[in-house]
Amino acid sequence: MGIEVNFEGKIALITGASSGLGARFAKVLAQAGAQVVLASRRTERLKELRAEIEADGGAAHVVSLDVTDYASIKSAIAHAETEAGPIDILVNNSGVSTTQRLVDVTPEDYAFIMDTNLRGAFFVAQQTAKRMIARAKGDPKKQHRIINIASVAGLRVLPQIGVYCMSKAGVVQMTKAMAVEWGKYGINTNAICPGYISTEINEDYFASEQGQKLISMLPRKRPGKPEDLDGLMLLLAGDESHFINGAIISADDGMLAM
Repeated sequence: MGIEVNFEGKIALITGASSGLGARFAKVLAQAGAQVVLASRRTERLKELRAEIEADGGAAHVVSLDVTDYASIKSAIAHAETEAGPIDILVNNSGVSTTQRLVDVTPEDYAFIMDTNLRGAFFVAQQTAKRMIARAKGDPKKQHRIINIASVAGLRVLPQIGVYCMSKAGVVQMTKAMAVEWGKYGINTNAICPGYISTEINEDYFASEQGQKLISMLPRKRPGKPEDLDGLMLLLAGDESHFINGAIISADDGMLAM
């Protein structure tokens, strides 16, 4: 008995796909056979990623999306379905952070983080789910997947990023609420909570003295790599996860066990 990873005929929308984890998620789903819709504000980076995916034999589309703009969210999702077809899988990945003490947070800092990480993530999921629900009413056997990218910071307070922690804790509760309300329509909503993952955005920090000190405090004294999340992404996006709904899964190399 074996499980074959095959996403042929599936359409996956990935937000924040221009770099880091979002770009990796898009490549992995495309390699598994899904048509991927790459969404972010940096469309030139998306076009480069599309070219990479197509060179590897995959199919990709590009849409412009600013998750802090409600009109942009509605437009991007409509464009995605016009370009590629009905969305089967949403990877809700857009996220930002700042590093500062809570007493130094300005209203602008707070809005910058919350508008992307929580408000934006909510309305991307909501607008996608509306279309999924409409299709499910016509075909009760239809399966959809929403994968929210939260963080171990949503489960444990980390220093200097308090507002980020608050936003990701909101994503955790948002995931559970969506799972309860939308599960009856065949929409499974789950969250991945990555630990420290090295990407092009933070690799210089991890190479610094402060970054090395942080790494030395981790259980196995190493940050993760984007590919360390491949298996979990494929599981939650696939039909085999039909009994996994409302799960908050940490992928942190044991960090939360400390």
